[in-house]
Amino acid sequence: MKKYLITGLLIWIPLVITLWVLNIAVTTLEDAWRILPPEFRPDSLLGRHIPGVSALLTIVIIFLTGVLTANFIGARLVYWWNHVMHRIPVVSSIYSSVKQVSDTLFSSSGHAFRRALLVRWPHSGAWTIGFLTGVPGGDVANHLVGDYVSVYVPTTPNPTGGYFVMLPRADVIELEMSVDAALKYIISMGVVTPSGSKRAVRPVSPVDPT
Repeated sequence: MKKYLITGLLIWIPLVITLWVLNIAVTTLEDAWRILPPEFRPDSLLGRHIPGVSALLTIVIIFLTGVLTANFIGARLVYWWNHVMHRIPVVSSIYSSVKQVSDTLFSSSGHAFRRALLVRWPHSGAWTIGFLTGVPGGDVANHLVGDYVSVYVPTTPNPTGGYFVMLPRADVIELEMSVDAALKYIISMGVVTPSGSKRAVRPVSPVDPT
């Protein structure tokens, strides 16, 4: 009986977790319409609630926005919009901070979460996987003696929570592992072992600022 129970769990657990994640994603996309007055929401325009329609419309709008802003006219409109947002008190500080973070994380030219690292955490006798996010800047860099890198250390099994630390570059090891493989390794708590050949340990190379 135990054998069949475990077999059943192995079938249902991945499916249930997948559906749970998809439900969170769809719900988040549908909640984006709550910023509009009720009469302008898809449910009101259609006269009834159709599950998934609001999420689908959100994806379509995001896609069309990307298409429209890819040309010269769209780029000028984005520039004008950013200029307006940066001139609004209070809104400017929030918008600029969020935009800077999102540009760093999601831009194809950004370096955040582009490398998986092996770091000592939470003490010198233990190792875990982190992600390179850049180098210390501002007044922080003035107080750090030597060459440091900024690292995000995610928690297990939920990588959306974690710690931001600044470590000496010499103490950080760059892994020949993709970010996706590293995330799977973290989420599975080490059960899903990434494939790869063994090699000599070396510190992380400098980040190209361009």
